[in-house]
Amino acid sequence: MRPGEWQDSHYQVLSCHEDCRPARWGATIAALCSGAFTLAAAGLLDGRRATTYWRLLDALAAAAPAAQIERDVLYVGDGPVLTSAGVVGGLDLCLHLARRDHGVDVAAALARRLVMSPVREGGQAQYVPAPAQHRPDQPGVAATMDWAMSERTFHRVFVAATGTTPGRWLVAQRVRQAQRLLETSDLSVERVAERSGLGAPANLRRRMRSVLGVSPATYRRAFRSP
Repeated sequence: MRPGEWQDSHYQVLSCHEDCRPARWGATIAALCSGAFTLAAAGLLDGRRATTYWRLLDALAAAAPAAQIERDVLYVGDGPVLTSAGVVGGLDLCLHLARRDHGVDVAAALARRLVMSPVREGGQAQYVPAPAQHRPDQPGVAATMDWAMSERTFHRVFVAATGTTPGRWLVAQRVRQAQRLLETSDLSVERVAERSGLGAPANLRRRMRSVLGVSPATYRRAFRSP
């Protein structure tokens, strides 16, 4: 694609020419890993939250002094402009866009095809500062370690591995199941709450407002599959 040209699609590839008009038109512009520096050069990160690969965060802060650099996220979106951490964080961002625009089923199918986790929230840390210790192959020692792994230890290791607590992770999975049911079925809000493990409709509404900022009815109207 020559400088100044843009693909005719919902997602745009930035060429840093012609005053970045597509950004003003409302096109979604995503930069993966060090691609954030292209957006910085175009001035698209000014006044926005942004991130990049963790080794390049200081360099990005220098290249885009008017941006708010997020240092502990996999990806971040601010308006129509999205940026990601390293290459794998870029895949998480792409799955986020697929889930946002095409629904959880499409995103899950794509994740299976890529052999990756369907969801890693954007706020998860970029890397694990203290990875879990090696588990010995000897059955006796391994069984003892399993027995000795207390609730507190499990909580700590889970947070280190996923970037969130077991409780928050479980709520996120239940909300995601509720999203899928709202998108793909005619089940009542009461049944969606039951099938997603959230119990009462009031709890479903509270969790969806907390996680997504909308009610189940509003979400269904916006994302219901034909």
